[in-house]
Amino acid sequence: MASEYSFDVVSKVDMQEMNNAVTQSLKEIETRFDFKGSKSDIKLENDQLVVVSDSDYKLKSVVDILQSKMIKRGVPILNLEYGKIEPASGGTVRQTIKLKQGIDQENAKKMNVLIRDSKLKVKSQIQGDQLRVTGKSKDDLQAVMSLLQGAGLSLELQFTNYR
Repeated sequence: MASEYSFDVVSKVDMQEMNNAVTQSLKEIETRFDFKGSKSDIKLENDQLVVVSDSDYKLKSVVDILQSKMIKRGVPILNLEYGKIEPASGGTVRQTIKLKQGIDQENAKKMNVLIRDSKLKVKSQIQGDQLRVTGKSKDDLQAVMSLLQGAGLSLELQFTNYR
């Protein structure tokens, strides 16, 4: 039996599932009556999405469709960082949406403080874009998991390498 247990707190977007959500969204846009003849499109480029449509209203509808497909596929929508809506060529509007991968330093520090203030007998340390939590009791680790899930952070958390 191990004397120390640990897990990693990460925040990642599964790019294959994201690609599937974009593909499904584009199929729905093609078949919907209110988008007939519109120039609506979604492109996935590296770690960002580019959404293009005829007007602000249609752009927001495209983003809503994308979010619903992401939720159905289990892709976290909290990890989206929306840019401003800007005019594009051909009388269209464009919005860039960044996909947040990993935990930024600010959120990692907040989580560290939350864990320290909880008075649980665990240690946490920042390791790049993830957080490692170690402790002697599995119950304490599970308490940390539920604490972090209920903390209301601005990103979706996953717990990996539970040992």
